[in-house]
Amino acid sequence: MADLGGGRRRAFIGSFTAAGGPGIVAAAVDPGSGGLTVLGSVNGLADPSYLALSAARDTLYAVSETADGAVAAYRVAGDVPEPVGAPVPVDGSGPTHLSVFDGHVLTANYGSGSVTAVPVRPDGTLARAASGVLRHTGSGPHTRRQQAPHAHQVQPDPSGRWAVSVDLGTDSVRVCALREGSPVVHRENALRPGSGPRHLAFHPGGSYAYVVNELTPTVSVCHWDALEGSLKPLAETAVLPGAPAADAYPSGIVVAPDGRFVWTATRGEDVLSVFAVEGDGEALRLVGTVPCAGHWPRAVALSESGAFLYVANERSGDVTWFALDPATGLPRRAGSIPVPAASCVVLG
Repeated sequence: MADLGGGRRRAFIGSFTAAGGPGIVAAAVDPGSGGLTVLGSVNGLADPSYLALSAARDTLYAVSETADGAVAAYRVAGDVPEPVGAPVPVDGSGPTHLSVFDGHVLTANYGSGSVTAVPVRPDGTLARAASGVLRHTGSGPHTRRQQAPHAHQVQPDPSGRWAVSVDLGTDSVRVCALREGSPVVHRENALRPGSGPRHLAFHPGGSYAYVVNELTPTVSVCHWDALEGSLKPLAETAVLPGAPAADAYPSGIVVAPDGRFVWTATRGEDVLSVFAVEGDGEALRLVGTVPCAGHWPRAVALSESGAFLYVANERSGDVTWFALDPATGLPRRAGSIPVPAASCVVLG
């Protein structure tokens, strides 16, 4: 978790201000119980739906998931994040995820189906303009959701050599590098047509990745080759033990620090799924599901120790934390705090 001076641990929570969210919420974290205590919030950026900390953990970056998308930086020395500089346009619409990679903040822009790079200055603040935009092309068979590209996530791979962009609209994961400040595609890796990939998480061993699919309630297990920059799908595993009762839209995915378990969240069904990782990471086995203790779980996060799981329940407006059974991986609800329109939780 983020240790930001004086031994204090903190978490940061994003929310949708258009739906009544408070902006960015800061919370103290009890390392023993995993419990959260709200310290305060800052509300000056529209819909800061996803957040990311700098490597030094002294600067927080937030997207503004709006039609005229932007990214902003905050200092986190005090109890509440303080904005530094003006928001920077990402030259794309609906940025829904971001990460820090190779001296830049990268944003995945869902609405425009693109990835934007914004340079980070030595002091952690952002340059005044983007240095490059990669515009995805393609579509998928889902007539309503895949008429165009929809970049949903962008993050570095464990080697730090590549950034991977997960696109729900094109059923693919693009492996990218930065060239003179612009994201460029090294290789586009196809997943099953109509699966609708949303987010990806790497196994700590570095040779496998797990892609949670939004349009079909599954996880794709993939082999990852960091030398070649290639992702090869191996199998799909259902996130539910049977057919969905109604809507079932998987959202977040995390992997245990020791690589023994994977957890996903599924909206509609409002459950957390637990998978045992088999072999060196090449297979997943569904252990079971538990209620997420809220409605519409949009994102999940793990404590640094791997002992606690945090869930941002968007429509019930709360963040719930769970203690994780070290033997089975099954979550047990431990507490919650109210955060209207909660969208993500970030712990260092």
